[in-house]
Amino acid sequence: MGEGRPLVLIHGYFSNAWTNWIRYGHAEKIAAAGFRVIMPDLRGHGDSGKPHDPAFYTPDVLARDGFDLIAHLGLTDYDLAGYSLGARTCVRMLAQGAKPRRVVLSGMGLDGILDTQGRGSYFRNVLTNLGSFDRGSSEWMTEAFLKTTGGDPQALLLILDSFADTTRAELAGIDVPVLVVNGEDDDDNGSGAALAEALPDARFVTVPGNHMSAVVKAELGQAIAGFLAA
Repeated sequence: MGEGRPLVLIHGYFSNAWTNWIRYGHAEKIAAAGFRVIMPDLRGHGDSGKPHDPAFYTPDVLARDGFDLIAHLGLTDYDLAGYSLGARTCVRMLAQGAKPRRVVLSGMGLDGILDTQGRGSYFRNVLTNLGSFDRGSSEWMTEAFLKTTGGDPQALLLILDSFADTTRAELAGIDVPVLVVNGEDDDDNGSGAALAEALPDARFVTVPGNHMSAVVKAELGQAIAGFLAA
């Protein structure tokens, strides 16, 4: 969407590009600030392939997909941003040498970077016990979101096996400007402020909402566009 400076913008777990970035106007807002917004559907999500063979879900495969996309498009000067799993994927790419001009990490905290299986165990419980949760519980809400996006439970379970932790030393080596932006009530992946503190050149801001609801708020797209265009 749009024309101008390339931004690779990666959605969260259970989601897809349309739900995360297009539906609530974030991509349009960023594009209007002068960007070509490139929004892949991650492997196992959206319109991308959802193989059920574990061989397709080796550790860090999402980061490798990101590098492959950048190479395929011939991008040499670009920005990088993601929400939740998309943010973690950005971090994994940075830890392995990606050199965007600027980065936005959203819906992510330090715990979700250092210990991916902590949050992964929550999703594994949801995906292996579908239909068993009390209405209104966190797990029930997560399952409801899965239904709205038409997610493939088997492929999404395998995605969990691809998660890779990032060390504090690796975070300390990420020397690009970073904005960490989370919902003010979002602690699903730990502290966003702590994540910003662990990075050499980062700042932390909040927008209204929690991990689920921040995505529907206009302030999220405004924060991303403002940082990237500054």
